[in-house]
Amino acid sequence: MLIKGSLGYLFSVILVKYITNLFDGGRFGFVFVLQLFSIPSARVNQQMKSKANIKGHPLHPILVCFPIAFFIGALIFDVLALLNDQNFNQTAVYMVIAGLVGGLAAAIPGLIDFIFTVPPNSTGKKRAAKHGLINFGVILVFSASLFFRLQMQPVPKLLIVGLEVIGVILLTFAGWMGGTLVYSNQIGVDHRYAGAAKWKEEYLKATNGRVEFANTSGLEINQMRLLHVDGKRIVVARTETGWAAFSDHCTHRGGSLAGGALVCRAVQCPWHGSHFDVTIGDVIAGPAKEKIIVYPMEEENGKLYIKI
Repeated sequence: MLIKGSLGYLFSVILVKYITNLFDGGRFGFVFVLQLFSIPSARVNQQMKSKANIKGHPLHPILVCFPIAFFIGALIFDVLALLNDQNFNQTAVYMVIAGLVGGLAAAIPGLIDFIFTVPPNSTGKKRAAKHGLINFGVILVFSASLFFRLQMQPVPKLLIVGLEVIGVILLTFAGWMGGTLVYSNQIGVDHRYAGAAKWKEEYLKATNGRVEFANTSGLEINQMRLLHVDGKRIVVARTETGWAAFSDHCTHRGGSLAGGALVCRAVQCPWHGSHFDVTIGDVIAGPAKEKIIVYPMEEENGKLYIKI
């Protein structure tokens, strides 16, 4: 039963990821997954701040504490059970079950953040994918240990302990990656700078190679807004000399420039500190070496347009 449930979970992960990629992160895929997980649709988000949160507190790091504690506890009690104390063995069974339930519960907000929070085409996205796959491996390993424990008599204690040692090792690697995602990639961290204003994202469609940026209200000098235009992530910024539009993708490791800081026509990537001129795309300071894509803007009949 647990193995079937794990396979079903894997299938749902693949299905959601496929549908999201199919619509290229566009509005339909966004709404579809939100409805799938019964999350209220929201148009106001803060870049790289967790989309699955309670009053700004991300749910995933809160929930992962439970499977970590229960899985490690199960290993400890199974080692004690090798001393022929069956009471420890029964406690380990309960801990494995609790760990599996907690792990699957933690995976739901983790998947939401993987799809909507981690910047696409970035090293953070690859790291998050590995983090999720390794954690899924942990679920499979402990599911196998529970299966053998319940189906085989006498209980193969050394096999159980061996599987759980492998599971805890995988859990350690996954936790290390999770810490890197938070403390290095700033995933789930609200790091907005003073004067950045409330972050907003808009989903627009281009017509005849350009898109109208009508909602200019609320953007003061040195503030930015992220636009999703036909699968492209474009940042619109207001500088001291006017408006600028550029790619949200840092050319170093793929960090989200929309989540960075804008000062004097220079945007700073929040991951490794690369600076780019938002008007011409040139690198001002590394470690990035390649310029970012900039999009021409034009004014027509009092309206602003971005050429895609």
